[in-house]
Amino acid sequence: MNAIELLDIISTGETSKVQFKEELPHRDSVAQEIVAMSNSLGGVILIGIKDVTGKIIGLTSEQIEEYDRVVSQVADNLKPPVYIATEVVKIEQEESLKNVLIVHIKEGINKPYKTARGEIYVKQGSNKRLLTDNAEIMRLFQHSGNLLADEMEVHGTSIEDIDQKRFSDYFIKEFERSYEEKGLTFEQALRAKRVLRNNQLTLSGLLFFGKEPQSIKPAFTIKVVSYFGNGIESNDYRNKPEDLKGTIPELFEQAMRYLKSSLHHLQAGQGFNSTGKLEISETALIELIQNALVHRDYFKNSPIRLLIFDNRIEIISPGKLPNSLTVEDIKFGNPVIRNNQLVSFSTHTLPFSGLGSGVKRALAEQPNIEFINDIEGEQFKVIIPRPEKK
Repeated sequence: MNAIELLDIISTGETSKVQFKEELPHRDSVAQEIVAMSNSLGGVILIGIKDVTGKIIGLTSEQIEEYDRVVSQVADNLKPPVYIATEVVKIEQEESLKNVLIVHIKEGINKPYKTARGEIYVKQGSNKRLLTDNAEIMRLFQHSGNLLADEMEVHGTSIEDIDQKRFSDYFIKEFERSYEEKGLTFEQALRAKRVLRNNQLTLSGLLFFGKEPQSIKPAFTIKVVSYFGNGIESNDYRNKPEDLKGTIPELFEQAMRYLKSSLHHLQAGQGFNSTGKLEISETALIELIQNALVHRDYFKNSPIRLLIFDNRIEIISPGKLPNSLTVEDIKFGNPVIRNNQLVSFSTHTLPFSGLGSGVKRALAEQPNIEFINDIEGEQFKVIIPRPEKK
């Protein structure tokens, strides 16, 4: 980094990725800051810059040597250790050169990172926040691929919560034979397909084969609403808010019925007695609804939202894209699987087009779709413009 680049960073002030320190703070504070950045999006600590104001104070050569050693020791003692890079940039100020020590911290690939005391911090704006909520901590494990939500056991469930016919029909679809014909009992077949573990249902098993999934996981619904106008602040509904419930295949079917009944049908050259062609590509809607159900973050205890406005449709899934995946990545069919077991079940129960190809197919059918990866809000939003009324 050169002096001009550094001055540009300083001019923007402190953010979730930039912290100013006039001098090196206490070791505990340094550890907390490195952990928070490693567990978030990474960043830089600029030492020799006055907090808040951004005034360049500078460091002596002795301070630089000491601070560099201390920061490296602190990073080595984190759990797991964090590998940092440091550099010194000289800035001319008031007819003298002032040294600024820059500590570069990358977003970690083995989250969650902890202080030597076992504390877990994340960035929240320019501040840091101590994590104590189990769901948030589990999401950090998930980001590193160390924990999969859909394979976790659901406390309080048992084999009695499975719809046996639903599972039996699925088994025949996958293997073209019943589990009895393959010499398995019902329980053995459930365990073989990772539906049952330690006498409890896995989340994927509950969501695909449960009798009443929302009686155990009430937040895992699709909340649908159709508005008059184009703003969410309106209380004037075409269709009042409703929670769709059921297994993932049932939620998919209900969401598609809701869309078909709420959107316009265009004649588009078809016969007068024809129901017409849906105003938005049905293929695109199929892919996007499946994507929301299968790839959402199930560590977030909130519903998928399906909102219909006069000028657009919004599909909002809990959770940002995983593992540094970007919108451009998914547009070109580069997937990172968040829910392995849900994907596996989907290939035999939904019109699943193949891993990574769903978004490409949707865009091929409906090129004006907008994708927004809301990192701060921890959600993924799909916006599909509706045709203007003529």
